[in-house]
Amino acid sequence: MSDYDRIAKAIAFIVSRTDGRPTLNEIAAHVHLSPFHFQRVFCRWAGVTPNRFLQVLTLERAKQMLREPKPLLEVSDALGLSSASRLHDHFVQLEAVTPGEFKAGGAGLSIEYSVHDTPFGGTFIALTSRGVCSFSFLENAEIDEHLAALSRTWPRAAVRENRQRTLAVIRIMFGGKEKPDRPLSLHVSGTNFQVNVWKALLQIPPGTVASYSQVATAIGRPNAARAVGLAVGANPVAFLIPCHRVIQQSGNLGGYRWGELRKHAINSWEAARHWSLDP
Repeated sequence: MSDYDRIAKAIAFIVSRTDGRPTLNEIAAHVHLSPFHFQRVFCRWAGVTPNRFLQVLTLERAKQMLREPKPLLEVSDALGLSSASRLHDHFVQLEAVTPGEFKAGGAGLSIEYSVHDTPFGGTFIALTSRGVCSFSFLENAEIDEHLAALSRTWPRAAVRENRQRTLAVIRIMFGGKEKPDRPLSLHVSGTNFQVNVWKALLQIPPGTVASYSQVATAIGRPNAARAVGLAVGANPVAFLIPCHRVIQQSGNLGGYRWGELRKHAINSWEAARHWSLDP
């Protein structure tokens, strides 16, 4: 059983009992570990104690975050991904596929992929020479399904496995200690509307959230919250394009392509690292 499997089970238990504030002993017992061992596993995974993590796993916390001013709405250079602000573990630039490239179907393009473990479970990642073109959590899907999806988007590209190159990107995304000497690049295919939504998501710093209507307003389409939701769901690069940071106006998480529990885990993991909370 991986650390994430244990922590996911613990998070599910915590989420179902946030009103009652379960104790360390209760959570540890639920995952069949001693309190000491569970605390060590949890801190190794989350980088914070279970008690601090619990503080960001509440509906009221989400509502508070939605009420706070959002850099997303300001879209300022000072808080954007072009800076080395403490709000960003890494900075990301997104490059959309041109109509000509889309029509060519990836002809002459080389795509390298592999499967890796991360703090949130197994993942599939694929890279072109210009950046990450696909990143998904595996869930119950087989790797063949991800390769088939890649082939539908880039039918004429040459696809091969390259564990070493993809691992270097994974370490930047999740390692924390390895900082890129240049922005991480994304190379994605989508409609103009989808690309605009994805660029807006990149302006939501770790540890904060935005509602679908806030994202719609940020791209100049305040009445398009539903369409924004569809674009968020079509995100081809999980985590780096942070669709997990978009939640319902009520403060509820809403759906997530890779599972609501994983969305809880990612948001709380980020928030616990980036916000000063009471002990």
